[in-house]
Amino acid sequence: MPKDVLRLVEPRENVTDLEAGSPVPVVFNLNDNNSPADVLDVLKLRPFATGEQPWSRSTRLDHVRPEAPLRPDACRLVRVAREKGKESVLAEGEGWTLLTNRWSNGSAYVEVSAVSEELADSVLEESVKDATDPPKTDETNVEMGFWHMGSHGPVRTERAISADAWAEIRRNYTAPVAEALEEVMALTREEVSGRLLLLHGPPGTGKTTALRALARAWNGWCQADCVLDPEALFGTPSYLMEVAVGDEEEKDRRWRLLILEDCDELIRGEAKQSTGQGLSRLLNLTDGMLGQGRDVLVAITTNEDLARLHPAVVRPGRCLAQIEVGSLTRDEATAWLADSEAPAAEIGPDGATLAELAAIRKGEKRPEGQGAPSSATGFYL
Repeated sequence: MPKDVLRLVEPRENVTDLEAGSPVPVVFNLNDNNSPADVLDVLKLRPFATGEQPWSRSTRLDHVRPEAPLRPDACRLVRVAREKGKESVLAEGEGWTLLTNRWSNGSAYVEVSAVSEELADSVLEESVKDATDPPKTDETNVEMGFWHMGSHGPVRTERAISADAWAEIRRNYTAPVAEALEEVMALTREEVSGRLLLLHGPPGTGKTTALRALARAWNGWCQADCVLDPEALFGTPSYLMEVAVGDEEEKDRRWRLLILEDCDELIRGEAKQSTGQGLSRLLNLTDGMLGQGRDVLVAITTNEDLARLHPAVVRPGRCLAQIEVGSLTRDEATAWLADSEAPAAEIGPDGATLAELAAIRKGEKRPEGQGAPSSATGFYL
């Protein structure tokens, strides 16, 4: 049974095109799947679509102050829609219309249409003035961006994440791995050679922990961004362009480190056949035409063995570093547990991963018939 459809039809009279002054019929379709917030999105588009307010400006905000109105004082509220975790407000003034979507995590989207470019700029500027607080970070955390493909295109939000100093977690890694990671942690922007950082090895060995420490170590010159949907990133050219190009007008631009976790399908040997253009676009971003002039580094974690990865990914010159993150030796693992009451006898002759050691220290019992502790790896992936 077809769903009921509401058609909002704009009358032809008094509706003009921006360039030629010709009538522009506008039809919007709504059905019972649409929420009140969706209706506000449609109503906001009407004056821009018809040409009444042909200039549009928009911005995304993070760390929005709870008391910030995100609209000019001299405005009229047209609609307000609230749903779990989100509030949408449609407001208007003389010659302009404004839509604000704000979320409970402190992020917001503000869009303005107006009869002139100057008016659109001024309304947006007034709406976002003093609306945000600086991120609350200290020596124990770092600001990280998170990208995903939303319903209206790519979305980036920021939040502070915990990040240990490298010196505090160095003992989590076996000696050769710790030495390799230490060299990467100490790099400066002038010393960057190669655009791809590859961390590979079994689950639970601390690859993600190392990347969080790297984000903290590089924080002065490099912004860390985690891509939550890498398959969408490399499958959608517009998404990839926005992430790669960034904000061209940003002053004192830092390098950007794009973190892609568990990208086995993208970089394994048969990736060209299984992911189509995804692998090619990744390589293009790291040292192809797309990467030229862009201060972008890509960090990838994978559980795959190096021998199973695509040769184009691991060829000399492309990687800033290729680091196999494995278990600690038995002696290293025993030393890791030395400051706890956990029994070192639980450690096997081949040593233990970071996740296994954490499980032993917590007193978690291993399942019968298994030689390693049972543990959810948590952040130690």
